[in-house]
Amino acid sequence: MTEVADQYLGNIQENAELSQRLARENCLEVHLSPSDRVKGRIHAHTDSGVAVGIIKSRELSLQEGDVFQTESGKLVLIHLQSQKLMVLSFSSSTADTLPTKLIHLGHVLGNHHCPIIVRKNKIYLQLTVDAAVMEETIADFQIPGLKIDYELRSPSEYLNFYDHTHPHH
Repeated sequence: MTEVADQYLGNIQENAELSQRLARENCLEVHLSPSDRVKGRIHAHTDSGVAVGIIKSRELSLQEGDVFQTESGKLVLIHLQSQKLMVLSFSSSTADTLPTKLIHLGHVLGNHHCPIIVRKNKIYLQLTVDAAVMEETIADFQIPGLKIDYELRSPSEYLNFYDHTHPHH
C-alpha cells in the first residue's frame, strides 16, 4: 500500500521544532533525483522499501530536508541526490569562427529535449539520455576547441533548468 504524503510541514534546516520532532518520531526517508524537485506528483520508495506518493504544488521546489506528513500521520524526510551535468566549454576562437556549427549543435540538443543553461562561455547540459550518446552526438560536429567535462553538483549547488517565466496570452 502506498503512503500518500500531501501535507508540507517545512524544512528541518529552517525549523528547529520540526527537526526535533523528526528526531523523536520514526520517519520515512526518500532519496529523489534533481528532476523530481519541481514535479507536482512524485512516486518513490523509502530506504526501507515503503511506497510513498508525494503530492505538492508545482510552485514548491523541493529542497534537501523538506518534510511532509502522510495521511496516516507518518513523517517523510526528503533527501536530494547530486546532479550530474555535462559541461561544454569552447576556446574563444571557436565561438568566433564557427557560429553555424554552434547554432546547429544547439538545435540538435533541443531535438534531444536536453535542457541547457549558458553561463560564462560554458554550456551546462542536464543529461536526459546516456552521457555516451550525447558525447557521440556532440563529437559528430567536429568542433575544434570543444571540451566536454562533467560536474557533480550537490543539492545546495543545484542548477534549475526549469526556472523561467514568460507571458501567456
